[in-house]
Order: sequence, then structure tokens, then C-alpha cells
Amino acid sequence: MSAPLRLGTRGSALAIAQSQQTADALTAATGRPVELVRIVTTGDRSSAPVAQLGVGVFVSALRDALIAGEIDFAVHSYKDLPTGAHPGLHIAAVPSREDPRDVLIAQGNRTLAELPPGSVIGTGAVRRIAQLRALGLELQVTPIRGNIDSRIARVHGPEADLDAVVLARAGVARIGRVAEIAETLDPMLMLPAPAQGALAVECRADDADLVELLATLDHAPSRAAVTAERAMLATLEAGCSAPVAAHAELAEGEDGDEIYLRGAVISPDGVRAIRLSRTGTPADAAEIGKALAADLLDAGADTLIGSTE
Repeated sequence: MSAPLRLGTRGSALAIAQSQQTADALTAATGRPVELVRIVTTGDRSSAPVAQLGVGVFVSALRDALIAGEIDFAVHSYKDLPTGAHPGLHIAAVPSREDPRDVLIAQGNRTLAELPPGSVIGTGAVRRIAQLRALGLELQVTPIRGNIDSRIARVHGPEADLDAVVLARAGVARIGRVAEIAETLDPMLMLPAPAQGALAVECRADDADLVELLATLDHAPSRAAVTAERAMLATLEAGCSAPVAAHAELAEGEDGDEIYLRGAVISPDGVRAIRLSRTGTPADAAEIGKALAADLLDAGADTLIGSTE
């Protein structure tokens, strides 16, 4: 029997859930046992807003442990990764992506349209705050931090102080709380973050055997969609807390599969937004993302990105 592979994970319920699901999938596909190794990250220690902490705050400790050989591989929420490649590390797999949309969890199970004027909605992302403001629904939006359970408790718990929260559907699903969702938000109203709902399975680039083993978990359509979205983000040179949104879908075209990529940049106050789209083949995913970013910049997106301070 081979020694268990060591999978590094953050200690949150969501991180452990998605790491365990990945570990189970790898064992089922390859027969290799996997053990979880908990790593504490800077983002876990701080209560500051994510926008202040910076890109990669939940990732760096896991990557340090990988490079030091303390773990064999790591599972990240792909949207937490900096857009630049890390020397010495390799994304060996992008497993099949969860639903990338955002959801509303609200008192009385109300939908967004049913919330009365003045309702207080909590969310951690500048992108969500900007898009909620853009809807013009006279809602109060407040930035919040904390894991999914603590955020939901602020709506449904004994000391609830919010009327609703907006969260990623993927995270709510991974910890088994889908029944509490009041509404899954249409991407036309609330375009997701680039790579939302996707996982990145990362190992050392020089570990050829593990690269090959982990590749059994790769889902090509999910990788293509995420590649397009993140190429757009990287070209816009905005970190993951800037008001940038993207959503790529694969569909059958006349000449095989096509990617349909939508991108948006929204001013933090929600007053201005630029929304554009592009199509192409999955093989050209990165080029589609770069081209859409260039279109957005030509339309003035850099003035909106520059207004996040």
C-alpha cells in the first residue's frame, strides 16, 4: 500500500469540505489514499476586509508548505489565486466546476425583489456590493467577513443583525446548506467573480508522477471556462477584490464547442458599468479572455478599476 498523499487545506468548514471531496475523488479514481493536513493562513488570522488584505491571502501559507515539502498537493478556491503563475508550482487539475452563480439567503426566505426598501444586505466582495448598488433597489449594503456558517447566522441565527447575505452558491452547496437559499441570482443581475465555483488542485511542477496522477481529476470544459475568465482578469490587471466580474459558458456550436464569455467592470458605487462579451473555441480560451479585457479597457474600464480606492 502506498503512503498516503498529504493534502494541505485551510481549517474552515468549506476548505475541509472541498479538500475532502477532492481527496475522495482522487482515491476513487486512482486508489491512492489521501490524508488532510491543516494549514493556517494569514487570511484566517485576520478580521480585516478581504480588499485590504490583498490577493492570495488565503493561498500563500499553503504554497509555502508545498514548496517546503510539508504537503504533496493543495486544493484552492480558484478565485483566491493570484492571476500570475507561481514558479515551481503547477495547477495539475481543475475538477468539474460547481454552479458559479451567487445566491441570496434572506429572512423570511424573501427574494431580492421582495426585500423591503432599507433592508440591510451583507457581503464581502466589492464586486457584489457594486452590482447590488447598480440594481437601484434602495437596499443598504454592508461589507462583512467570516466563514459561510457565521455569515448565514447573521440572517438566521439567534443574534441575527442582517436582512440578507449574498454568497457563492458553490460554497453553500459544498457545506450542505442549499435548503437555506432563498434565490439563486441570475448572472444578468449579478455576474460572478472570475473562476467562482471552481477549484484548483496544485502541486510541485517537478513532481511528474503526481502531476500525472492529479490530472485524472481534470475537467476540460471547466478548465477552459476558468482560463478565459482569469485571462480577462489578468489582462485588466485587477486583483481579485476589484469590481470585475466574468462568466464563461461552453455550448455546442455549429463547428463544435464554443465558449461564450461575459465580462463586466462596475464602479464601486454601482453608478457606472461596462458589460461586454466574446465568443470563441475552448482551445483559444486565454485569447478570448485577453481580447474581452482589451474591449473593456477600450470602453473605459480602467477608469472604473482606478476608482476602487
